Parts: sequence; structure tokens; C-alpha cells
Amino acid sequence: MDQKQMLKQMLDFQKATFDNSFQAMTTLQEQGEKMVSTFLDQATWLPGEGKKAINDWINAYQEGRSKFKSAIEDNFAKVEEYFAGNKE
Repeated sequence: MDQKQMLKQMLDFQKATFDNSFQAMTTLQEQGEKMVSTFLDQATWLPGEGKKAINDWINAYQEGRSKFKSAIEDNFAKVEEYFAGNKE
């Protein structure tokens, strides 16, 4: 097995590991968001500003998670491009 093929397999493994881990984390976070949403629906004592702040926080978290995934995918693509263009 040549070195280039071995590096490609390692990169594929790491990308698959990231994708699976990220999906598991996203699922857990979405469950947490559902729980918070249910809590907010039932918390009649919580003022509207508090509910809005919590919802803004959830939206910011989702946006950050999306940007993080995009950044990681972009960097995986750059590494793959580097190894594809790096002829020995």
C-alpha cells in the first residue's frame, strides 16, 4: 500500500468519525432544545423577555454549530485537495 493511499484512508476515517460524532452531538442538542422549548411553553411565570433571551441563545447556538461544521468540512476539503494535488 503506498503512502498516499494510506493517508487518504486515514483522512476518510477521521472525516467519518467527525461526521458520526457531530451527528450524535447534534441529536443530543436537539433533544435538549426540545426539552427547553417544552419548559418554556409550560413556564407561564417566565416573562416574555426571558423566553426571548433563551430562544435567542438557542438560535445563536444552532448558528454556531452550523458554522463550526462548515469550517470543519471546508478544512477536510482543503486537506483532500492538497493530497490530491501533491503528486510524488
